Amino acid sequence: MNLSYWERKNWFTNIDFTIVGSGIVGLHAALQLSERFPKSKILVLEKGMLPQGASTKNAGFACFGSVSEIIDDLKFHSEEEVVQLIKKRWEGLQLLRRNLGDEAIDYKPYGGYELFLKDDDASYSECLSRMSFINEILKPLFKADVFCKEIDRFNFKGIHEYLIFNPFEAQIDTGNMMQTLLNKAIANDILILNQQTVTAFNEKNDEVEVVLTDFCFKTKKLLFATNGFANQLTKAEVTPARAQVLITEPIPNLDIKGTFHIDKGYFYFRNFEDRILFGGGRNLDFKGETTTEFGQTEIIQNRLEQLLKEVILPNQEVKIEHRWSGIMGLGSSKNPIVSQLSEHVYCGVRLGGMGVAIGSIVGKELAELIK
Repeated sequence: MNLSYWERKNWFTNIDFTIVGSGIVGLHAALQLSERFPKSKILVLEKGMLPQGASTKNAGFACFGSVSEIIDDLKFHSEEEVVQLIKKRWEGLQLLRRNLGDEAIDYKPYGGYELFLKDDDASYSECLSRMSFINEILKPLFKADVFCKEIDRFNFKGIHEYLIFNPFEAQIDTGNMMQTLLNKAIANDILILNQQTVTAFNEKNDEVEVVLTDFCFKTKKLLFATNGFANQLTKAEVTPARAQVLITEPIPNLDIKGTFHIDKGYFYFRNFEDRILFGGGRNLDFKGETTTEFGQTEIIQNRLEQLLKEVILPNQEVKIEHRWSGIMGLGSSKNPIVSQLSEHVYCGVRLGGMGVAIGSIVGKELAELIK
């Protein structure tokens, strides 16, 4: 790389902390480090033009789990683990709101709903029967019942009579959230370099050599906040999972407001202004969606369009304006990994598809690992 003396001096010399990943986790970690070590030099590296994984590509759900998701989690985690995970998600959402402000992220507390397709009798019955139990275990955290059943008022088609409503759910504008976070980082003299791919790192005595595609430099501490891409360099137990999303053109007189979940959260939709944003379908092809490659597939896009036109907006002409995908980080446990990998290397990864909820708190915890 043809770097001048000035470029080397200002951007790549005497670096205290280097963070790989400029998403929700990485920037919150940078801000926390800046607050704890105000004289430190912090460099954030991002391999994409914008945050590459899910931070600018998510659906903007400020949620912590539907009833069917929580019931499913209880099959693989203890009751205490599930409650603690929901607590972390809830506290993470409050931290995000405090750090950035509701107006800046366009926080809208419309509430959330879970709906059940007609052929999903088993899940429908189980969720209604266990709803009071879920409310009981969450009451110490929320001081009120979280879930209740409501008659469908949105004129959905092909679903069971009752929806399950959660007044604590909300939605945000993902683009506004990330732009505000980036602006805050820059205002705190945090250096952010885009389109920089870390290919390797080597720990040497009291520093770490960071290897880029055509350049290397040294840093005192190295932090990975790469979530779905974490396994490539950290060997953390993280499996990438692609999420496909679409958004409609504006729909006249749209009377749908809220965040909505179908099939244990594998499908999800919400209004954005007068459009419907709809994503999911990973469960139609788990193997194919275990990838770090962006893109869409016919099987998932066809199912999204079918549900959109037959269930969500029946008997309406609906046009798709845009489609995209993001990469999440999953694992055998839904608990995030926040750990010290070696003397000078750390990671905060595996957000379990709940980056909006827990990204800020994982970033904070990652920064707090450094003494």
